[in-house]
Amino acid sequence: MDDNELDGIREKRMAELKGKLERQGIAGSVITIHQVHIDEVFRNHPALVVDFWAEWCGPCRRVAPAIEELAQEFAGKVTFGKCNTDENQQLAMQLNISAIPNIVFFSHGKVVDRVIGAYPKEAIREKVIRNFP
Repeated sequence: MDDNELDGIREKRMAELKGKLERQGIAGSVITIHQVHIDEVFRNHPALVVDFWAEWCGPCRRVAPAIEELAQEFAGKVTFGKCNTDENQQLAMQLNISAIPNIVFFSHGKVVDRVIGAYPKEAIREKVIRNFP
């Protein structure tokens, strides 16, 4: 095996590990959600709040800090994730995401609530408390 093959193997393994860490999330951090790993995310995170967004969406940028703060506040109880709808169109269509920002609340992989629009942090917090007592 030459150096190029070893470098390729190392790069592939590092990418796999990075993806796994992103999907598992660190307590209090917002995980990145991708449609290819959604079943694994549902299995590993029974109480999950996902912010569906896009880079070009101004209101999405206003919601992002609230999601980050709530992820820290509810660390260990509720997992928060972000899903870019431009990169995950199939998942967005499957979940009927027709407007963003769209914050979807999942309990054991089932949709239990959603917030459509740029709601303030307090309103989102109330929904988290109501859906995950």
